[in-house]
Amino acid sequence: MILMVTGAKAGKEFARALEASLSESVELAESVRKAASLARNNDYTAIVLDDPMVETEMDAMDALMHNTGTAVPVYVNLAICSADRMTREVKCAMRRNNEARMVAIRAAESLLRSEIRDAVTGILLSSELALKVPELPYDAEEKLKSVCHLASQIRSRLELVQ
Repeated sequence: MILMVTGAKAGKEFARALEASLSESVELAESVRKAASLARNNDYTAIVLDDPMVETEMDAMDALMHNTGTAVPVYVNLAICSADRMTREVKCAMRRNNEARMVAIRAAESLLRSEIRDAVTGILLSSELALKVPELPYDAEEKLKSVCHLASQIRSRLELVQ
């Protein structure tokens, strides 16, 4: 769902054009305060802000930006742009936001995989060293072998995912 913030008379027309182009519902807010309230209670993929609204309600903008979540803000001046141009701007912003999110996800996955690989290596080394302790009780030895086996399986799976 997209949130459009505008007091323009043509706001509903722009909202319909956006809905038709993106096949996504658009909720219209006539003020930044109303938009901030809506953003607190809903998740939006984008928030389209009409520039004149932003400039007249700067104090409410802080509250709105604090509650945007993962929504991408798109600033347009509906008084001087067409519905087609506004739609292109929103599509481009959403595409850029999605690409940036995917890059961040890949980076987080890589970091997590690396940290897990390091921890698994530490578990393998520690358990292999523990298995070399002389006169290790049989039960402890079997449990350490099990830990080694499980850690080896995890490492193999991590190597397949790369």
